[in-house]
Amino acid sequence: MSSTWKNRLTLSLFGESHGTAVGVTLDGIPAGEVIDLEALQAFLDRRAPGLFPGSTPRKESDVPQFLSGIKDGKTTGTPITAILPNLNAHSADYDDFANIPRPGHADFTGHVKYGGHQDRRGGGHFSGRLTAPLCVAGGICLQLLARRGVAIGSHITELGGVADPPFDEMVAILNRTIQKQDSVGGIIECIAIGLPAGLGDPIFDGMENRIAGLVFGIPSVKGIEFGAGFGGAAMLGSEHNDAFYFDGDTVQTRTNHHGGILGGITTGMPLVFRTAIKPTPTLALSQESVNLRTGESAMIAVDGRHDTCITPRAMPCIEAAAAIAIYDAML
Repeated sequence: MSSTWKNRLTLSLFGESHGTAVGVTLDGIPAGEVIDLEALQAFLDRRAPGLFPGSTPRKESDVPQFLSGIKDGKTTGTPITAILPNLNAHSADYDDFANIPRPGHADFTGHVKYGGHQDRRGGGHFSGRLTAPLCVAGGICLQLLARRGVAIGSHITELGGVADPPFDEMVAILNRTIQKQDSVGGIIECIAIGLPAGLGDPIFDGMENRIAGLVFGIPSVKGIEFGAGFGGAAMLGSEHNDAFYFDGDTVQTRTNHHGGILGGITTGMPLVFRTAIKPTPTLALSQESVNLRTGESAMIAVDGRHDTCITPRAMPCIEAAAAIAIYDAML
């Protein structure tokens, strides 16, 4: 199934942006693990709009309703299923575009794949709304990792083509983009520390593969690199190689161009990767498209609710994806 990821854990996401609810089933979490629901809610709130200019006016409470798998604050060992109701959807915003695919969205490919039967409202099952249940699963895994000495965090390393902008400059970039009725993308760096050496497997089940498979399930992700990444292609081997040394009884490296992974297996150094987030495709600007019903050219401008830049809200989503992959490997 396309919306299910499976290894030691099985993760399934379900629902549509403007359906009754979106949700998640996470199977494979051991019984007896304490889940701090307040800490989980605080993590989910980081994904909510309103922290930066140009955030979507659509605001959902996103308080998960657990249907199974957690009882009296502890995991039961059976599948954890949670739903997040959609209470603030404006489906009428999309009525005029039922046959006109929005550039940059999955409207056209979804139409081809499902013969026009897919739910297009707000992007349907392709929507960034599905990252809310992803963050429920990832938030649980983050808590379990923290008890094992592993911490995961992220920050924005580029916004709108500007490298390492301070907060005030990010706000300025977003305000300028809002005035243009356009959108911008960015790059998020994510780091996991406290990992033991030896997690992951070679070839097709390496840590890069596991993390990338989940990260690419986040809408608008268009690229990922680990360690020095593409920059490593311009380095000499003698520059890129990370010299080993003993720190007491522990083997470490002088540098970390490998990003904490060699041969698909963790080295014990910080696991570092960066993710490219494309500009939000929904624009108030007029864009060229086609009318799939009439077979004619068409112009489209969407006045519905959307983010000028989704990069800030994507940070907890990236952390969630990494947490699921890493906790799965630790199992």
